Amino acid sequence: MPAEPTGYTRVFAVREFRAVFAAHALSLLGVIVSEIALTVLVYGLTGSPLLGALTFALGMLPYLVGGTLLSGIADRYPPRRVLVVCDVLCAGCAGLMALPATPVAGLLALRCLIAVVSPVFNGTRMATLTDVLGDGDLFVLGRSLLRIVSQSSVLVGFGLGGVLLTLVTPRGALVITVCTFAASALLLRYGTKRRPARGDTGAALVRYSLGGARQVLGNRRVRALLLLFWVPPMFMVAPEALAAPYADQIGIGVTGVGLLMCALPVGTIAGELYAGSALSTAARSRIVLPLAAVTLLPLVAYALTPGLGPALVALVAAGAGSAYTLGLDRWFVDAVPEELRGRAMTVHTAGLMTVQGIGMALAGLAAEFFAVGTVVAGAGVLGSCCCLLLVAEVRATARGGARPTAGATGTRHSAREHATESRDGADQHMTGG
Repeated sequence: MPAEPTGYTRVFAVREFRAVFAAHALSLLGVIVSEIALTVLVYGLTGSPLLGALTFALGMLPYLVGGTLLSGIADRYPPRRVLVVCDVLCAGCAGLMALPATPVAGLLALRCLIAVVSPVFNGTRMATLTDVLGDGDLFVLGRSLLRIVSQSSVLVGFGLGGVLLTLVTPRGALVITVCTFAASALLLRYGTKRRPARGDTGAALVRYSLGGARQVLGNRRVRALLLLFWVPPMFMVAPEALAAPYADQIGIGVTGVGLLMCALPVGTIAGELYAGSALSTAARSRIVLPLAAVTLLPLVAYALTPGLGPALVALVAAGAGSAYTLGLDRWFVDAVPEELRGRAMTVHTAGLMTVQGIGMALAGLAAEFFAVGTVVAGAGVLGSCCCLLLVAEVRATARGGARPTAGATGTRHSAREHATESRDGADQHMTGG
């Protein structure tokens, strides 16, 4: 008899997840190629460094709009339809970008539209994982694999995109983006099951979306878990945002900047792979709060203005601490009712992107007044203090947290106590709609 799959292998044994995983990789490739190609294209058309940089920023800023005003789409419509339509819409935007007649203002507007759609797509996909893999250990591993792909894209994606632009024009690269989004749509359409909408379709979309956001953020336990997802990355981006000035401060070249930018993703990938493959469900649950409390502490080493080697070690260690998110994923799914799941996941995605943008901006502002090493070390200290407060809050809600009900716009919560300890094992949940 063949050996029973273990660890991440169990996730790939699910046919639907293989389609979701491949679609994620393709759509991510499309986003990366479009970011690079569009930045080069806008700078080439205008000669403006500001507009070139703004192209990147527009990929982040509209997340908050899509994640709040449109989050209801994730629960209001069948998830497969939402995912496919989002991919088709992004493919259409990329196609319009590739047209020679599209002006710079149109390019930036289309970039914004893709960014507005992205949190809806990502939140719906996260919620769909609970349908494909169940809401237990398989979901945690599947979610981890998608994060690993995203982190890996930081390491190789921009390099591959740069090579691609030596072979084709920026508009030609955007045509490739159209193909990746279209392929993702086809995989999701024919590789996943049709399932019904989760929530009420009677209320107006914006009201339904804002109502869901109020329920998610108004519940003490869910809010504490979300903040534990958001706060460490908000401070963790400081060394990445300041990699270039830090390299200049310690006298290393462009290669050193690249290494500093890669260190955090390498640590994150290593930590996720170890926690997902070597730790049990119960062990991943036990390390959540201790690891979240200390994950930013390695950044304090920057106070000594270390050379390249010690800085890389500190960054890899800080990235590895992100393994706490595997157990936290399980707690978050357990805390949110199924009918609210799509909106909760969309708010989670939008908030994560938004706080990282804020963190980058604040780090840059602080570096105008203080040495880069001081800023990064300060982020480690301040972030660790915030994490300790959040750990205490999560512990407090574990003793008496309430789970939000899933009405379209209501704000009442059930009195049922939420158990935070992860259940051992998980069955695959493959029901279709």
